[in-house]
Amino acid sequence: MNDRTDLELIHLEKDYGQSLAVAGIDLRIPAGSYCCLLGPSGCGKTSTLRMIAGHEDPTEGSIVLGGREITHLSPAERGTAMMFQSYALFPHLSVRDNVAFSARMKGVARAEREARAQELLKLVAMEPYAQRLPAALSGGQQQRVALARALMTRPRVLLLDEPLSALDPFLRVRMRAELKRWHQELGMSFIHVTHSQEEAMALADLVVVMNQGRIEQAGSAREVFERPRTEFVARFIGAHNVIDTPAGKVAVRCDRITLAEPAPGELAVQVTAVEYQGAQVQVHLAPTDETRAASADDEARNPARWMASLPDAAFHAAPWRPGQQVGMRWHAADAHALAA
Repeated sequence: MNDRTDLELIHLEKDYGQSLAVAGIDLRIPAGSYCCLLGPSGCGKTSTLRMIAGHEDPTEGSIVLGGREITHLSPAERGTAMMFQSYALFPHLSVRDNVAFSARMKGVARAEREARAQELLKLVAMEPYAQRLPAALSGGQQQRVALARALMTRPRVLLLDEPLSALDPFLRVRMRAELKRWHQELGMSFIHVTHSQEEAMALADLVVVMNQGRIEQAGSAREVFERPRTEFVARFIGAHNVIDTPAGKVAVRCDRITLAEPAPGELAVQVTAVEYQGAQVQVHLAPTDETRAASADDEARNPARWMASLPDAAFHAAPWRPGQQVGMRWHAADAHALAA
């Protein structure tokens, strides 16, 4: 590694005895990246974040930051800071004192720590609330204070554990834009744990999809969305159909599927539901009685089956209704082969 603040996980493992939470992963996160660890509950993403933070000891493996091994250092010695899902603000301290708390514990002079706290409150647009107690703040405001407090230690890597999960959908979208802005202004690496595909796609320049303690795929948001490597990634990212063809299993984006009257020899399916979503109409599809037996294995794995996302105008020019049999079509170039 070079002298930049790249973060590298080397065969990192966490075994709790009854379960292997993280199964020997290798990952390099370039300095200045916005990395999202994405996956369902229990996939190992939070255990990975906590090991980076120093709140969990790895069973095996190493964590290297900027060329320095930090695997067994205390959280305060690592050059990382963690923003917890619960925010964990001190209820009896003012906003400014919450932000300045870590500097106070280190013996930093009052004038210096309060000046730094005010600077960070200005960054997160919370300067006017410096004297308020956390109970007087909204969820979004508490999150801003928690972020400012995490930045007080001048970390090289900021760790965020499901930072938007407690917010309502409207505020979540607004705070995504704020996180992106803060990342650009601060220039440090952000490592953000989430189970939301939409959140990861909106924020990350490096998406790491995890499943059962392993990394299924790591790449840019567009790469992971456009070219999912495995069936798990295609299904978890969403907006893809996984289809068994004579040539093997492929993923086809829902918006690349077209529907027509069934022709001999093509995949005939049945419309099970239609959902109007404004610019697009989602048409849910399942095997017909004739093809259901042949696809019983696929049905067991994925009861939802397939979906076509049709432009609103195209659908209403030739609408489909539940119960109709249709032919499901796609261009060969739009079928992406999946790894076994």
